Amino acid sequence: MSESFDPVFQIQRVYLKEASLEQPNSPAILLEQEQPSVDIQLGVSAEPVAEGVFEVCVTATVQTKIQERTVFLVEAKQAGIFEIRNLPDEQVNAVMGITCPQIVYPYLRGNVADLIQRAGFPPVHLAEINFQGMYEQQQAQQVQ
Repeated sequence: MSESFDPVFQIQRVYLKEASLEQPNSPAILLEQEQPSVDIQLGVSAEPVAEGVFEVCVTATVQTKIQERTVFLVEAKQAGIFEIRNLPDEQVNAVMGITCPQIVYPYLRGNVADLIQRAGFPPVHLAEINFQGMYEQQQAQQVQ
């Protein structure tokens, strides 16, 4: 009988939820010799899907510009469906804010680099992320 109260954490699926690539100033900007600036934004979100089942998404936006003109803009959202049961609420939040993004993020990194490379550019490799630090920072901001 005690089995039903054991903590459960299972990955149901990891998938690319959304991806887009824009090159609004091509082909003219491709002839520019200037080195572009790169801006990378990341986000994490979590939504309940069913009782004890959650979708966790990690989103990346990569924009490169030469002066004020966009070279390319990539937006990608990698998601995972996770079963999380029989944990205290604060642990569930930490699992969704740290553990789940750590599982999903490598897939996002690969998909973003691949999409950029397939568009004809050198791949942009997203840096490793400390999701625990990011989660703790968000928690501290919510307290304030």
